[in-house]
Amino acid sequence: MTRIVAVRPAFPAYRYPQAEFTQKVAELSGLGPAQRALLERLHGNAGVEYRHTVLPLPEYGDRGGIEPANDRYIVEATDLGERALRGALDMAGLTGRDLDLLIVTSVTGVAVPSLDARLISRLGLRPDIKRLPIFGLGCVAGAAALGRLHDYLLAWPHHHAALLAVELCSLSWPTTKVTTADLVVSGLFGDGAAARWPLEDEAQADGRAAIRGWSPRAARCTRTALTRFAGGWAQTASGSS
Repeated sequence: MTRIVAVRPAFPAYRYPQAEFTQKVAELSGLGPAQRALLERLHGNAGVEYRHTVLPLPEYGDRGGIEPANDRYIVEATDLGERALRGALDMAGLTGRDLDLLIVTSVTGVAVPSLDARLISRLGLRPDIKRLPIFGLGCVAGAAALGRLHDYLLAWPHHHAALLAVELCSLSWPTTKVTTADLVVSGLFGDGAAARWPLEDEAQADGRAAIRGWSPRAARCTRTALTRFAGGWAQTASGSS
């Protein structure tokens, strides 16, 4: 069975030019002249023109530490996830009750119960829906989740499955012990969500399911030595992460 794909993004309401965003990051991080110059150079070369943020920039100076930031993450990530997944369902001409599996990836906050569980009542998903929350994979989460989505559709070719990715990177900006890696990350990663919904198109001769444009032979996971802490979480002295 061949699949066509509906993809629906969702973004927070606040949108800023990269240069304005850069100045706020420099202010929040307390950078000296040399670090500020490095930040401006990194952000200027990132190729990003505008950034979406879940909060207005003036509010980032008083996030109150990990707990309030994570509470805000749960609220905002659930709202963005609902918008993205609802949009993908509408594109497919389906309802939440048609969904058999929901995969959700996110690493910029922690929610228990997970985001997928919080979306069941909002989207009218079935109480017996299969759920696969994925946490901790960072940048590779989308590719890994696509692999799991493909595997599921191979096993259950007549089921409907969706993948939702939600990240609110701005809520985890560090304000102390800022590293060069933090400066690079702050220039690349923004806030938003996207839902991917493979749709049935036509049956293949062998009856298998597939996602058009996606080949499981084109992806693999390999861990490189000495990268254990790359892109990871760290609690700072101020209570931010």
